[in-house]
Amino acid sequence: MDRYAGAFEEAVDGTRQQERHYQLLSGLLEIQHLTEKSLYNQRLRLQNEHRVLRQALRQKHQEAQQACRPHNLPMLEAAQQREQEAMEHRIREEQRAMDQKIILELDRKVADQQSTLEKAGVAGFYVTTNPQELTLQMNLLELIRKLQQRGCQAGKAAL
Repeated sequence: MDRYAGAFEEAVDGTRQQERHYQLLSGLLEIQHLTEKSLYNQRLRLQNEHRVLRQALRQKHQEAQQACRPHNLPMLEAAQQREQEAMEHRIREEQRAMDQKIILELDRKVADQQSTLEKAGVAGFYVTTNPQELTLQMNLLELIRKLQQRGCQAGKAAL
C-alpha cells in the first residue's frame, strides 16, 4: 500500500510542478507581449517624429522657394537638396539605432526567459544563442502550450 501512496504522491507532485510551469509560461508570455508592444510603440513614435520632420522641412523649403528671387533659385534648390539628404541620412541612422536597440532588448528578453525556465526546472531550457537550439526551445514551448490547452479542455470536459 505504501508503494501506491508513494506513486500517487509523485504523480500529484508532477501535476503540481506541471501546473507551476504552465503558470510560469503564461506569465512569461504576458511579459513578452507587453515588451513587444512597448518596443513597437517606441518605433511608431520615432516614425511619427520622422514624418513630422519631413513635413516641416518640406514646408520650410516651399516657403523659401516662394520668397526666393528667380536668379537665386538654383543655389537655393541645391542647398535644400543637401539639407534634405542630410536629414534623410540622420533619419536612417536613428531608425537603424532604434532597430538595433529593439533587437538587443528582445535578445535580452529571450535570455531572461531561458534563464527563468532553466531555474524553474523546465526540461530543455538553458541560456543559448545557437539558432538550432533556439528553434528547439521554441518548439518545446509550443508543445507545452498545446499540452496546457488540451489539459484545460480535458478538465472542462470532466466537469
